Amino acid sequence: MHNDHRLVEARLDRFVRDHLQPALYRDARPLAATAWQVEREPVPFETAVEQQFEPVPLGWRWGRAWSTVWLRVTGEVPAEWLPQPPEGTRIEVLVDFGYNRSRSGFQAEGLAYRPDGTLIKSIAPLNSWLPVAPGETAIDVVLEAAANPDVAGDYTFDPTPYGAWETAPDEPLYELKQLEVALLDVTVWELLSDIFTLRGLMAELPEGSSRRHEILRALEDMLDVLDAQSIPTTAHAGRDALADVLARPAHASAHRVLATGHAHIDSAWLWPLRETVRKCARTFTNVMDLMDEHPDFVFSCSSAQQYLWMKEHHPRVFERIKEKVAAGQFVPVGGMWVESDTNMPGGEAMARQFIAGKRFFIDEFGVECEEAWMPDSFGYSGALPQIVAAAGSRWFLTQKISWNQINRMPHHTFWWEGIDGTRVFTHFPPVDTYISELSGKELAHAERNFSEKGRATMSLVPFGWGDGGGGPTREMIAAAHRTADLEGSPRVTMGSSRDFFEAAEAEYPNAPVWSGEMYLELHRGVFTSQLRTKQGNRRNESLLRQAELWAATAALRAGYEYPLEALERAWHTVLLLQFHDILPGTAIAWVHREAEHRHAAVTETLEGIIAEALQALASSPAEGEGHELVVNASPFAREGVVALGAAVREAEHPAVAAADAADGATVLDNGIVRAVVDARGHLTSLRAHADGREAVAPGSPANVLRLHTDLPNLWDAWDIDQHYMRTVTELLEVDERRVRATDHEATVITVRRVGESIIEQRLTLRAGATALEIENRIDWREREKILKLAMPLDVHADRIAAETQFGHLFRPTHTNTSWDAARFEACQHRFVHLAEPGYGVAIANDSTYGYDVSRDTRADGGTTTTVRFSLLRAPLFPDPETDQGEHVLRFRIAPGATIGDAVELGYDLATPLRAVRAAAPIAPIVSSSNPAVVIETVKLAEDGSGDLIVRLYESRGGRAHTVLSLDGTAEAIESTDLLERVLDCEPAGSGSSIELPFRAFQLRTVRWRGVSAR
Repeated sequence: MHNDHRLVEARLDRFVRDHLQPALYRDARPLAATAWQVEREPVPFETAVEQQFEPVPLGWRWGRAWSTVWLRVTGEVPAEWLPQPPEGTRIEVLVDFGYNRSRSGFQAEGLAYRPDGTLIKSIAPLNSWLPVAPGETAIDVVLEAAANPDVAGDYTFDPTPYGAWETAPDEPLYELKQLEVALLDVTVWELLSDIFTLRGLMAELPEGSSRRHEILRALEDMLDVLDAQSIPTTAHAGRDALADVLARPAHASAHRVLATGHAHIDSAWLWPLRETVRKCARTFTNVMDLMDEHPDFVFSCSSAQQYLWMKEHHPRVFERIKEKVAAGQFVPVGGMWVESDTNMPGGEAMARQFIAGKRFFIDEFGVECEEAWMPDSFGYSGALPQIVAAAGSRWFLTQKISWNQINRMPHHTFWWEGIDGTRVFTHFPPVDTYISELSGKELAHAERNFSEKGRATMSLVPFGWGDGGGGPTREMIAAAHRTADLEGSPRVTMGSSRDFFEAAEAEYPNAPVWSGEMYLELHRGVFTSQLRTKQGNRRNESLLRQAELWAATAALRAGYEYPLEALERAWHTVLLLQFHDILPGTAIAWVHREAEHRHAAVTETLEGIIAEALQALASSPAEGEGHELVVNASPFAREGVVALGAAVREAEHPAVAAADAADGATVLDNGIVRAVVDARGHLTSLRAHADGREAVAPGSPANVLRLHTDLPNLWDAWDIDQHYMRTVTELLEVDERRVRATDHEATVITVRRVGESIIEQRLTLRAGATALEIENRIDWREREKILKLAMPLDVHADRIAAETQFGHLFRPTHTNTSWDAARFEACQHRFVHLAEPGYGVAIANDSTYGYDVSRDTRADGGTTTTVRFSLLRAPLFPDPETDQGEHVLRFRIAPGATIGDAVELGYDLATPLRAVRAAAPIAPIVSSSNPAVVIETVKLAEDGSGDLIVRLYESRGGRAHTVLSLDGTAEAIESTDLLERVLDCEPAGSGSSIELPFRAFQLRTVRWRGVSAR
């Protein structure tokens, strides 16, 4: 036989395009429409239907960017289609808002209501039909149409005006192209589904495969029996021609796929938060319509915040969700408030993602999620396994690591081991997408790509349109049914992630182990973009810690009413703003301006709570009486003030000296640290008097600002590509320099003008300080540049310690392997520490996350290890004004510092001292006897019982014991998980103290019941 398969395939593709798809609807009749245009922000259905609607014709141009139009669509079902439509047909309403049908979303979307306000389903480019119930004689549908602009377009990453309402053009974006009631030919639809599955499978089979040619000839036979002029009458014969190849069972060894419905809905990205509320309503309504039609369809949905939006804004949707959750079809997954970034949130914030998320799902649905579900976050912290396990979860799922630029993740199903040794069973779907349509190509890729073949037999595939939501379609469910047992294809079964994980773990208990972080070799710029959003996050994480500490202390000591609801609202806002396109700085301008406003509101709330609680603790001294107390919320004593308490400042320190030196340099000395700042504002010497050793590398001054051209190949706000390093300007020229000194502190101030930008640096040494502070005040006006701060140190460090949640992790300073080389920009929290045996340097920061590190050998044989902190970027997409304006960033550098000093320095910078006038000192409500064991959180219980909750962790990377003491007594002391549930076989007791052992970086939560505080 001659090989004509390419000719047959070409014939098939054209026949489908030109004849089958146009025959999908046998007949269609026009419908009428009236419209009401919302002035700006969306309104609820009840408001919209009370407005005056005006007639609009087909072809009507509508929809200024981000606006909303409500349409009333009416008409009659043709009499000849009644009382029942012709055999083999179904009546539907077809809607086309004028979108690009080659894309699943990111454009105009709609939500359809009945006149009584009940929801029907959503409208989107690839899902643009509405059902008409059997027997209905009239069409009366109310459509909320959202004119969302296609911000990304073809992903050329050009600056866009569509990122904010104020900058978006006024002209309409869309055209009302279709409003019809039509007859769906069900047989033609089924035939198209048959072809989709077989055509996709055939293309993935080897050209020499008998099965491929059997499918080819069956499709050819189908073409032969179909009459292009009479598709409806011959479609059955076409399906009959394919019946045999569709009935062939899968091989016994076929890969098994658990397909779970999914609609990755970014809580904000190329649209504002308010639009996500509507995206959720549209998506959830759509999938529940599918559930009614397909009892075997299961939809997995993460993010408690999105469910709460439904409860608040769409209560009818929420009630239906509750019904479908009870039926086992709508399955909450992830147990988090949102699918957050996991690199930058602090330890307690990362824990609260799970605490808030799991509590919501338990309280609202009686469901506890046991998997962490983060398919799209930009890398995964090495601290996550312990946090996941401490929340009572067992499994972890991600997909994003398939985006790595250089190295391929060696496993798809494995145990992931965290920095403390905790392991969680993890799956990385080999399908390499979280928006599958269950195509032959995707399923074949999942099987080919699966790394665990021979030991494991199954993987998970999340299917459904996503990023902007939408979810599964009826065509995808048809594909799942056809591949349930099909020769040449993996066996597909629909189910939940729990179904998958229970089976996969049972099948593969001895899976390989991946230890440490899962670093994404892409999107390295997210540690720096949108500094104000990041500063708001860091500031409010600290303020939440302080507010809970002082409110809990005041509640137990002074009868202060613990503001549980206000604190919960503040946490929910901060957790929402940690979403993986908000905190990373990769959303449109609208999102980041709103994030800044929301963070400011949270800050105001928390400052109010702190002030109230401290006032309650101060015992209200009479006018002119009492003492001015220093309030120390740090877990370390400072200025003679005990950790977590308040007292009169007792520490006395020698005055700081500021002396001129040669070549215009200034020497700062407080008797603890000596720093030399040259005429250019660079740090040429830094020594601790305790050891006298020089920290700054010879010939390479520290505190050098470096300006790089920053032109990523793709993904502007997301990416830093390594070639940026090859274009650099060191900012050496100084426009102004002055010294300001008092007995308490001395400061060298330098000002540089770079293009339109102004950079003022203040190097300050304070009395009693163990570290030099570097404050950067920047009026940033650059475009497509990145500003770095370089610190070359005379330290032979083969690794750098960077703080992460509840501990730190080590990363190499060399590039021995491709994995090391690819990690050329990484994340740190409040500190990094560079050390060799016997000596180290700690550098703390108050708001930045990105850094890089390298090591060089000098001519004298010594080693210079340089850490460079990323201060600001200026990408043009998706926000062309990213980081423009004024910023303040602070660092502290401590010579001769241990890792314990680094931890303390990080808390010191993050937790400024406060003052309060009080009648007596405020003793800490709890204390840890071992400084290596840090008290991170002091709060009252989430259940409103008034029990005291203390969260603490080992901070230095070694084993430790501590005595955790209460300033009072308790009826019971219990070890709990993050959800404050008692853990069996863990330390417990009663009274005023408990002894606790810790492994390296171990996290513990202790509950004190029946507290009587002193």
